Amino acid sequence: MFELDVRSRKPIYEQLQDKIRDLIVFGALQVDEQLPSVRTLSSQLTVNPNTIQKAYRELERQGYIYSVQGKGSFVAPPEHHPQEASREKLRTELLRLMTEAVFLGWTKREIDDLYHDAVKRQERGMPHD
Repeated sequence: MFELDVRSRKPIYEQLQDKIRDLIVFGALQVDEQLPSVRTLSSQLTVNPNTIQKAYRELERQGYIYSVQGKGSFVAPPEHHPQEASREKLRTELLRLMTEAVFLGWTKREIDDLYHDAVKRQERGMPHD
């Protein structure tokens, strides 16, 4: 499914969250598609099951996935994600980055072009990496 960087300073559960979120946002995982079980993903990635569970729990809290008792975790419909708190966190980060870009001399045109590139990537299912 994907690889994690064990040398990264970013915690494994956050890397896992980011990877799954990207797969959902870019359409590689479809609505109501089942995610691998905690046990399966844990053995595939050789990661502690508690780490996988923590990532799944956070993604569920953010509205990207939902769980069905005894069945597993599934991709949530778009109207369930992102929650308002996630949107506000993203807005704050975008504002910080755009302020820095303006400070470094980026023009409105360059920022608009970047936005349009992001829309095209999302439509084509291309991740940001």
